Amino acid sequence: MFTRRNEQAFTLVEVLIVVVILGVLAATVVPQFTNATADAQRNATRDQLIKIRRALDVYSVRNNNTYPNVTAGVGTWGEIASRGTTYLRETPLNQWVGGPNAARIILGTGPDTSFQHSYGWIYDPATGRVWAASFDAAEEPLPRP
Repeated sequence: MFTRRNEQAFTLVEVLIVVVILGVLAATVVPQFTNATADAQRNATRDQLIKIRRALDVYSVRNNNTYPNVTAGVGTWGEIASRGTTYLRETPLNQWVGGPNAARIILGTGPDTSFQHSYGWIYDPATGRVWAASFDAAEEPLPRP
């Protein structure tokens, strides 16, 4: 006589199906998390750019349509980022560029056409315009090398 055992165990096929399902889920979720850092850096840089532009606009209105004396260098935003001002509370950083040059400003007349590591912001003292380094004319980030 044969007795039927009533064991509660998984078969090999059931285990393999679960492993395949978990693999498919991991393949769809992991890339979303790897892009999250780059998305955060882009958004942080855009946010900083909006703050700088707003500070320049307010400064211009309060100072008879003139712009602050911004010089090339690290965080040299002049009167809009000085202690005690209400324009910018801290030196803005370009997170997309990152590194030690994220706060560096250069003087220029337009946005970048290729990715740059050597500065974070471009300022045109004649027009008061400012651009984020390594962003194009449409304010989209340029690909990193």
